[in-house]
Amino acid sequence: MDLKDKLRLLSEKIISSKERIQTEEATKNAFIMPFLQYLGYDVFDPNEVVPEYVTDIGTKKGEKIDYAICKEGQPLILIECKHWKQNLSLHDNQLLRYFHVSKAKFGILTNGIIYRFYTDLIEPNKMDEKPFFEINIEDFKDSQVEELKKFHKSYFDISKIIETASELKYTGELKSLLLAELSEPTENFTKHFAKQVYQGVLTQKIVDQFTYLLKKSSSQMLNEYITDRLQSALTIEIEKEVEKQAEIEESVIDDPKDKKALIVTTEEELEGFYIIKSIIREVLESNRITYRDAQSYFAIFADDNNRRPIARLYFNSSKKSFSYFDADKKETKVEISKLDDIYNYRNQLLETAKNYS
Repeated sequence: MDLKDKLRLLSEKIISSKERIQTEEATKNAFIMPFLQYLGYDVFDPNEVVPEYVTDIGTKKGEKIDYAICKEGQPLILIECKHWKQNLSLHDNQLLRYFHVSKAKFGILTNGIIYRFYTDLIEPNKMDEKPFFEINIEDFKDSQVEELKKFHKSYFDISKIIETASELKYTGELKSLLLAELSEPTENFTKHFAKQVYQGVLTQKIVDQFTYLLKKSSSQMLNEYITDRLQSALTIEIEKEVEKQAEIEESVIDDPKDKKALIVTTEEELEGFYIIKSIIREVLESNRITYRDAQSYFAIFADDNNRRPIARLYFNSSKKSFSYFDADKKETKVEISKLDDIYNYRNQLLETAKNYS
């Protein structure tokens, strides 16, 4: 089970049981200790995960932080824990004080659901006010899991984390700013874009109009982007399914000799192939149009690649049919009474072939 699957299990546990967790100590036991275990640390080894780690702060002696992850007796990560209902923004100063007098390079502030990771990007040995990375166990993204893996005991490398920490910090803040501007554009943001498309004077009425247009445009753009990504993912899955189906059909008989013996390429199939080839030569060079015969159908491809299907001929039964594929690799099967009926689907075949031109 990889880290992502483990975090999903922890997320389910948090959602189902958090209302029964009444104290900070219970939060640590139920949510935080499993999280540290998933990162590869032995929470029962007092040399590796030190509970109640003592950090002297000025004249205050014996001050303790909840956990310190140590290596060879030196702290690497300080962890300050709060009850799961606590707002972490009210407690970051406490972690800052511990960090300042410690040799640890990273600090984590958590309530068992949200984990905020800090370091000293701005001023050496002084913890930044803002975290460079944050993950919510109840709602995390795959990209966040990849960043979290860098803190796994097996991959932990201070220099590599520091290299990416600055980028993570500022890309995160920029994304938040962009999201806020796209949701509710400020006047300066609106004017920046309006000046590039509007030649007149930017009166308040025009700015208000462009504020509305900017929100509408950004919403449409994001929706189109999401749709394109989903469509792309769907196309890949369909391609895999087509290839898998072809492999299944080709592997029904174990002996390759028996397979070939049962596959008979007929004159009628070849004639159908040449009809389709003559149609799509308008958009594809003839040497790119190939075929493979199988037991249940005669397949026509572009570039001899079964991920580039053009058509299939089903001529092995009393009722003949053939199929063509759209841009998403979806197969449409139609019944024909004679070979010349294929010409009735010239436009569809050309559209299919254009996808590979």
